Amino acid sequence: MRHRLTLALGALLGTPALAADLSIGVEVPRLDVAEYHRPYVAIWIERADQSAASNVAVWYDLKKRDAEGVKWLKDLRQWWRRSGRELQFPIDGVTSATRPVGKQRLALSDKAAPLAALAPGEYRLNVEAAREAGGHEVVSLAFSWPPQKAEQLQAAGRKELGEITLELKP
Repeated sequence: MRHRLTLALGALLGTPALAADLSIGVEVPRLDVAEYHRPYVAIWIERADQSAASNVAVWYDLKKRDAEGVKWLKDLRQWWRRSGRELQFPIDGVTSATRPVGKQRLALSDKAAPLAALAPGEYRLNVEAAREAGGHEVVSLAFSWPPQKAEQLQAAGRKELGEITLELKP
């Protein structure tokens, strides 16, 4: 029903009738270490040329004195080089506190940032994690936008990240 309504509205307004949803699952694994710190995580979408198309989420310690949590964001090296160093923090609708152990889920609609500006094409979802006194890891999933059919993609990290899922719905 929603798809038909979108098609009808698109025809009336003279605009293309594309509607899609994207859902991201990020597992923060429980690590058996002496000094556990929640990981800083950056989730972004990049184009085929590896330039940043959109920042989806940045999880870091928002409560550190004097915004000291921001200085550790550069440990998210790939994200930092592609777009992080050009941003002013906090970023409305993108930055939030670090997440606890477990499965986290982000649901996005094509009508809202960060998907609204994505042109049709090939992209890569990147999830990067870095932990104080811990490791660093990046997990990537390639996808096409907008999706032509419902699809679920997944990959797994080795230590700092668990299962990463990407669910696309036209």
